[in-house]
This record gives sequence, structure tokens and C-alpha cells, in this order.
Amino acid sequence: MSSKLGLNVLRLSLGIVILIEAVMFVLPSAAHDFARTHMPGFVRLVVGFGEILGCVLLLIPRTAVRGAWLLLAVFVMAILLHLLHGLYGIGSLVIYAAAAFAIAVGKSN
Repeated sequence: MSSKLGLNVLRLSLGIVILIEAVMFVLPSAAHDFARTHMPGFVRLVVGFGEILGCVLLLIPRTAVRGAWLLLAVFVMAILLHLLHGLYGIGSLVIYAAAAFAIAVGKSN
């Protein structure tokens, strides 16, 4: 019972936090900050809408595992993009990826 409750709390908190951050990331006001990375603007939209889709799936109990795997893939892609562009502040992305992995593996058992 307690591990199931813990996974549900983790699922809901990760889904809500990342959904809010992803919506703010795809808004036009975030484009200026993203332009400093010198990556094409569509990368911001692909990552942002991938996170939004993953969060929506994560917040629906029947599709939570699919959402967790999608979020894990998006987080790993974001980590690689950060590292390839010399941006080493990836601590929160690593924690988000670990949480998504824990949900995907814990819910599929």
C-alpha cells in the first residue's frame, strides 16, 4: 500500500510540476532565453510539447506508464542537448529523469 501511494504522489507531483514548466517553456516569452543556446527554435517546441504530452499521459492513471517512458526519453534528450552545447547545469533534469524512470518501472510491475 505505501509503495503504491508513494508512486502516485511522485506521479502527480512530477506531472504537475513538469506540465507547468513545459507550458511556460513553449510560451513565446521563453523564446528569447532559449535563443542564447543558438539552437533552432523548433527544438524548444519539440521538447516542450513532448513534455506536455508526457505529462498529460502521466496524469491519467491508465496511461501513466507510457507518459513516464515518454518523459524519460524527453529528459534524456534534453540532458544530451545540454551537454553537447556545454551547458552543465543538468541536476534537475537528472532528478526528473530518475523520477520518470521510477514511475515507469514501479507502475509496470
